[in-house]
Amino acid sequence: MKFKTLLLSSMLMAVPAFGADIDGNWTGAIDTPNGPMQVDYTFKADGAALTGTTKGPDGAPIAIKNGKIDGAKVSFSLDLDFGGQVTTLNYTGALAGDSLSLATDFMGQAMSFTLKKAK
Repeated sequence: MKFKTLLLSSMLMAVPAFGADIDGNWTGAIDTPNGPMQVDYTFKADGAALTGTTKGPDGAPIAIKNGKIDGAKVSFSLDLDFGGQVTTLNYTGALAGDSLSLATDFMGQAMSFTLKKAK
């Protein structure tokens, strides 16, 4: 009986360490004053480290920086270049199956949106 209890508790403790399956392509839209803007991300988890890319307004790839994944919690940064002025956006989010909710602050305005895993 002790072995079963030990095995079960070990399995339950290990679940958060694996995190959710974030690897792959994700897509969604951000509401803007000019209408929805399509956003696409590619993520790759390596333990607690999260890497990947998205596309900038000009279509050029932007690398995800300082990415972390802890169970379902996600965080990362993006550096956006607006005519030579670089702005860092810090994102936090939560992963639930094939849905990733993200939030950031852009020039004092809170923004949140949801990505869906591409099939």
